Amino acid sequence: MEILTGVWEVVKSIFINSGYAYFFTADGGILNLVMILISFVFLFLGIKKGFEPLLMIPIAFGMLLANLPGANLAVQYHDLQGFIDLVAGRMVDDAGNTLTPGLMDFLYFGVKAGIYPPLIFLGIGSMTDFSSLIANPISFILGAAAQLGIFVAYVIAIVLGFGPQEAGSIAIIGGADGPTAIFVTSKLAPAMLGTIAVAAYSYMALVPVIQPPIMRALTTKKERSVVMGNLRQVSKTEKILFPIMVTVIVSLLLPDAGVLVGMLMLGNLLKESGRTERIAKAAQNELMNIVTILLGLSVGATTNAQSFLNWNTIKIIILGLIAFAFGTAGGTLFGKLMYVITKGKVNPLIGSAGVSAVPMAARVSQKVGQEENPSNFLLMHAMGPNVSGVIGSAVAAGILLTLLG
Repeated sequence: MEILTGVWEVVKSIFINSGYAYFFTADGGILNLVMILISFVFLFLGIKKGFEPLLMIPIAFGMLLANLPGANLAVQYHDLQGFIDLVAGRMVDDAGNTLTPGLMDFLYFGVKAGIYPPLIFLGIGSMTDFSSLIANPISFILGAAAQLGIFVAYVIAIVLGFGPQEAGSIAIIGGADGPTAIFVTSKLAPAMLGTIAVAAYSYMALVPVIQPPIMRALTTKKERSVVMGNLRQVSKTEKILFPIMVTVIVSLLLPDAGVLVGMLMLGNLLKESGRTERIAKAAQNELMNIVTILLGLSVGATTNAQSFLNWNTIKIIILGLIAFAFGTAGGTLFGKLMYVITKGKVNPLIGSAGVSAVPMAARVSQKVGQEENPSNFLLMHAMGPNVSGVIGSAVAAGILLTLLG
């Protein structure tokens, strides 16, 4: 009997000190369980549905780890000073207990210090062909017009009671560029990083669902059926000069955008120079893959139940959708203006690709255009505004950081 009693006490002690017991406490344990279930939903969307899987899966798994009670895998700080205090043992919780830094705290340093997003841009640049943009410079204007959603969402967020820095972080979702959203939010409103990242990548994954109804509502069948002519051939010299000139012009105009634009264009120069094939491939593959894992996992680890499950999260998700919708509308409407100015030579559908979801937004333009006219091939024309949107979102980030940082 004593042996059974001893075994029971051991089993009870193990359970009481386990994470399972925390789910039944009055300290909000049920919220952690809810977050774990939400992480399962995002894992399903990434694995089964293929919604931005390269980042959705690491973010979802980081969310899962952050909400396992007692595992010490949630990010415990949201600024550089907090990281210093955490490592030095000066940070305490509400009960006065000294917090111990965990794995995610160290990985998250790359986000807060602004390391991961620029490296992602380096990889994106090394995989991007700017020929469509160079061949049709009007794409710059379409890419800029698609940033309308950022500034509309900013105004609405201010009206709803968010502070200027929080509003700027929410608004950048409209650029449909995950790394840019993470970069801006880590500087302006780091406590909202997990929510912003989840919203940004969710809407990027839903581009084929969100954009077509807006595009059809704002254009006529005749406009959607326009067949555009072939783009001119772009020379090697133009491809090499383009990243250099864009870096100089944008960085001098908006120094805060320099790190994102500079790394994007460095990656592109490595690709186009013809002299650095080995490191261009490293940027496209090994570096991009490693940073993507670290970025997604550490960002997901900021979504602990206490910071994620609140009314502000719902507001942010709704505002993100508004930002994305207005971005699509802004690009499409400016495409209609180009249709009028050029007397029907520009298909306004390519304007919707001005959001920075590369290359998905360009594929949506192609798909909607072919539904109206099977002989219509808009992909290469839409890639111009699409890659312009990448630059445009970085410029918009520079504007927000300059004004609000």
